[in-house]
Amino acid sequence: MPKVVESVLAGQPDKVCDQIADAIVDEYLRRDPDASVDLHVMGSHGMMMIGGEVHSKADFDLSELAKQVYQKIGYTDDVEVFVNIDQPSSEMQLLDRHLPGDTVVVNGYATLETRERLPRALVYAHDMARRLDNLRKTDPAFGWLQPDGKVQVMVWKSEVKAVTILASHAKDVELKTVQSALLDRVIVPIVGEEGVQIFINPIGPFTIHGFSADSGASGRKLAVDTYGALIPHGDHTLSGKDPMKAERAGTYMARYVARWLVERELAESALVTIAYTMGRSEPLLIKAQGTATKSRGVRMDLSNVIKREFDFRPEAIVDRLELKQPIYEQTAVYGHFGRTGFPWEKKIEKTG
Repeated sequence: MPKVVESVLAGQPDKVCDQIADAIVDEYLRRDPDASVDLHVMGSHGMMMIGGEVHSKADFDLSELAKQVYQKIGYTDDVEVFVNIDQPSSEMQLLDRHLPGDTVVVNGYATLETRERLPRALVYAHDMARRLDNLRKTDPAFGWLQPDGKVQVMVWKSEVKAVTILASHAKDVELKTVQSALLDRVIVPIVGEEGVQIFINPIGPFTIHGFSADSGASGRKLAVDTYGALIPHGDHTLSGKDPMKAERAGTYMARYVARWLVERELAESALVTIAYTMGRSEPLLIKAQGTATKSRGVRMDLSNVIKREFDFRPEAIVDRLELKQPIYEQTAVYGHFGRTGFPWEKKIEKTG
């Protein structure tokens, strides 16, 4: 069956909101590593709203930080920012900080299909999205590119069969110029063009973009953040949450453990599922399934293996993976996985 996935550029409206949400998380962590942060960002047509619950001794101008991130992404228009942040409810404040405050199910996945240990289609999509952003930022010949856009890739039996790119651009650039330049500098270097259906801005010019064209909200690109909808993912947003939240810590741990199973050659692909419930540190469910050539597609139950090796309490995960670092703005575009520099992606030795 063909696999189809999507990635988005840094200026896609939902991703703008994700990056701002995580930049705020990072700033709280710099000032107060024990801050409790649970917020969302929404933007639309010249305005932005930051709302949620924060418990922290840190105090800074969230609206000014949001504007700085917005401009860093590549937007030059003015945006009015509204902030409505409050303390967690009195009932939630009674809950131990180390205990989940919600019901949470997370999944982690790894595969030998690529060196990133991710599905091939997703790796290609992220690579092309990243290349588009890099061309805009570093190559004067691509100064006409604008921040908004997305990439879709279809793969069949390890071969790319279709690529779609939507790339925003200046009004004075002809569509043919956009199509030719992106074919030569983005698609061909990554996947080639032989046997590939290619669609670049297939419905015409894309000159009205970002919040001028569409609304955005943090947490709406969970498939882009995780496994491209090829693998199950939870229904909780990652961006805007501090790393003590079970949904964030658990998601990163599930990915780390799935990689561990693959790197230790216990499986060629692995899916790890963790379920938490409110007020209970120990997960209700810890499950791992793996596939290997020798199993002829039959899933192997590796749950007991990981239960012996790992502590899945959120507090233990934060300690093991050293998650109280201001690293989360970087995660908010091109996916949270398959990239060096993140503790859940650190090298895993095959033995020992």
